[in-house]
Amino acid sequence: MSPKPLPAVSTPIQIAPFRTSLASLDASTMKQPKQAHGDEDPGLPYYFTRNARTRGQFKPKHANKGTSSYQLRQFAEATLGSGSLRKAVKLPEGEDLSEWLAVNVVDFYNQINLLYGSITEFCSPQSCPEMKATDEFEYLWQDSDNFKRPTKMPAPEYIEHLMAWVQSNIDNESMFPSRIGVPFPKAFPVLIRQIFKRLYRVYAHIYCHHYPVVVQLGLEPHLNTSFKHYVLFIDEHSLASGKDFWGPLGDLVDSMLRSD
Repeated sequence: MSPKPLPAVSTPIQIAPFRTSLASLDASTMKQPKQAHGDEDPGLPYYFTRNARTRGQFKPKHANKGTSSYQLRQFAEATLGSGSLRKAVKLPEGEDLSEWLAVNVVDFYNQINLLYGSITEFCSPQSCPEMKATDEFEYLWQDSDNFKRPTKMPAPEYIEHLMAWVQSNIDNESMFPSRIGVPFPKAFPVLIRQIFKRLYRVYAHIYCHHYPVVVQLGLEPHLNTSFKHYVLFIDEHSLASGKDFWGPLGDLVDSMLRSD
C-alpha cells in the first residue's frame, strides 16, 4: 500500500512558553479526560471533532459485527469504561491471545492516528526534518518495498510511511484473518511486536517534540491516557524487548507502571 501524499502545512498558532519539561511528568499527577456531554463523541475531545484536517486524514479501522474481533472490541470498550486500565489490558478468559493482540493493535493504531492527526500542522519537514525523540534517538525508515535500507526522512514523512505500513498489514487477511476459525499465521507474533515497537515511536516523537502543542490544545489528558493504556498493554503481554525499548520515555514509563 503506497503512502498517501503528505498533508499541506498550515501556519502554526503561537504557543505559550512551556514551563514543564518532559522529565518532570509524573503519572500520578496526569490529567484524565473529562466526560463529554450532549452529542459529542465521549471518546473524542472538541478539537478532534471540529478539526477538518483531522477528520479528513483519520480513517479508523472497524471490526464487522458478528466476528470474534467485534465481540472482543465490545468487551474491551466495556472494560475501559470501568476505569481500570490494568484490568482492561488483560486477556479475557477463554479468548485467543493472537486475536486479543490483533484487536488491540488496531485500537492503538486508531488512537495514535487520531492524536497525531490533531497536531500535524505543527509537525512539518521544516520543524521536524528528522524523525527524532530528543536529540539522542533518531529513527530511520525501512520496509520490504521502497526503502530496503534504513533511510533518514522528516518526521511527518516517516509517520506517513509507518501508518500506511501498519494499515497494509492490518488489511492483509493472511496476517490478520477476520473470519472466525481462521488461525493466525506463525509469523504473527514477530509482526505484532514490530508493529507495537514502531507505533511507540509516534508517541515518543509527540511527547518529546510536540508536548507544548498538545497541552495548548487541551489534548494532554487524551495523550496521557492513551499512552498509559499502551504501556500497560505492552507490560501485560511482554511485548517490549528489554528496558531499552522505551528509550527517551523510560522515566515516564516507569512512573506509569508504579502508579497503576
